[in-house]
Amino acid sequence: MTAMHRPMPEGNIDYWQERTELAAAFRWAERLNYHEAVANHFSLAVDDEGSQFLINPKLVHFRRIRASQLLLLNVHDQDALARPDAPDTTAWYLHSALHRLLPRARCALHVHSIYATVLATLDDSVLPPIEQNSTLFYKRIAIDTQYGGLALDDEAARACNALRDPQTNVLVMGNHGVMVIGSSVADAFTRLYTFERACEIYIKALWTQKPLRVLSDAIASKTRDEFETYPGYAEAHLRELMAILDEEGSTYAT
Repeated sequence: MTAMHRPMPEGNIDYWQERTELAAAFRWAERLNYHEAVANHFSLAVDDEGSQFLINPKLVHFRRIRASQLLLLNVHDQDALARPDAPDTTAWYLHSALHRLLPRARCALHVHSIYATVLATLDDSVLPPIEQNSTLFYKRIAIDTQYGGLALDDEAARACNALRDPQTNVLVMGNHGVMVIGSSVADAFTRLYTFERACEIYIKALWTQKPLRVLSDAIASKTRDEFETYPGYAEAHLRELMAILDEEGSTYAT
């Protein structure tokens, strides 16, 4: 099966391209061990206002998520948790708050990936620019140090407010995990992938107990800006991941 010949679903399912891209992100996140049992959640806004968004169904493992299973929710639906296919409670509160408060957050990926979560446990959760991957996040990270329990209602909105600065696209959720936002699934997933790699390199560098060679502000800023304007990288990354899944006969696009 090739990307050009993915089977279309029976019946009329809205936002099929968006669904397949988000489902692919779930499948690849599981492959990279970013998942947390049947917790964690990804969402994607599908209208200009960000009021409607796709999100994973409750307590379904990332490895099994299919495009047709994704829930379509509205941030203003006060009965969302009462519907027969209600989303996970923390997923609803966190992602509905995020899309309601930050329309620029088209895609939001929340995980407890190992190295990003290790960073979130440190008293100083700043990721210094010590290598090329980490420069992408130079002065682009918000750090929430006021963990108050599960992301329910007020706690969810409080955490999301940390991303109000339009320059930020990563929220290190202290004592919790990470939230990465982007303009599309490709943008957000590539950012998440790069952030986790940058965190892994940083944590392993700390293990050596050797002094770090930290890049200057000028070089870190320059490299970040070059990253942010590099043409087509994120889109090509997601396209290739979907092509691999297609070649393997994955059921994500069903």
